[in-house]
Amino acid sequence: MFKEISAKEINGNLINLISDEWMLISAGDESGYNMMTASWGFLGEMWGNDTAVAVIRPQRYTMQFVDSCDYYALSFYGLNKDIHKICGKLSGRDVNKTELTGLTPVFADNTVYFNEARLVIICKKQYAQEMNKDCFVDKDLLKWYNDKDYHKMIFGKIEKVLVQE
Repeated sequence: MFKEISAKEINGNLINLISDEWMLISAGDESGYNMMTASWGFLGEMWGNDTAVAVIRPQRYTMQFVDSCDYYALSFYGLNKDIHKICGKLSGRDVNKTELTGLTPVFADNTVYFNEARLVIICKKQYAQEMNKDCFVDKDLLKWYNDKDYHKMIFGKIEKVLVQE
């Protein structure tokens, strides 16, 4: 059962939360949704709001759901990487990730997240922008983009934070 807390009550180091624990980015509704593993992103303050920034490569199937919806969710599952082995390597275009992971979708708060998460952050999109090669000051970072598939950054106002009781 989930309990709502404020974003400032999230326990732990936020950098470790994303880079070490990883997360699922999900968007959509009962008519269609997808989720993907991510280990890059940001949590902080922007425009007077608690904000999460998800970064997604354009070819990811989840991107079409994030683009077409006003909300997305970030969900965390601890250090067990079993779901990430599926959601980070397989495409929802080709397989049913929900069946393969055994996750239980929850359709609430204008998006989809999963009952097995220990932490869920619901975000309302505020700004989206594709990264541009010309904007990289440190050109060594372009090594991450051999296919020129620059991430799209999606800034979301944190609307709700849920933790398992």
